[in-house]
Amino acid sequence: MPNELYSALRQRARQHRKSIAAEVLSLLEENVVTPAELKERQLFLRRIRRLASSSSRSNLTYPTTEEMQRQDRDR
Repeated sequence: MPNELYSALRQRARQHRKSIAAEVLSLLEENVVTPAELKERQLFLRRIRRLASSSSRSNLTYPTTEEMQRQDRDR
């Protein structure tokens, strides 16, 4: 392992009050995507895309901020 990388890892471990091995494990858990997590992300993305496509087809119109302010003043 390059010295610069090891030093950065050691410093990060100290900051988090962990051993170097525990810090490496934490970094791997945070940054390596498991197959289950990947499947979850793909499902989430499909839901978002479906929601975005269905909302873009709606004919709903919303008032502008100016119109909302006028309506509020008229109350």
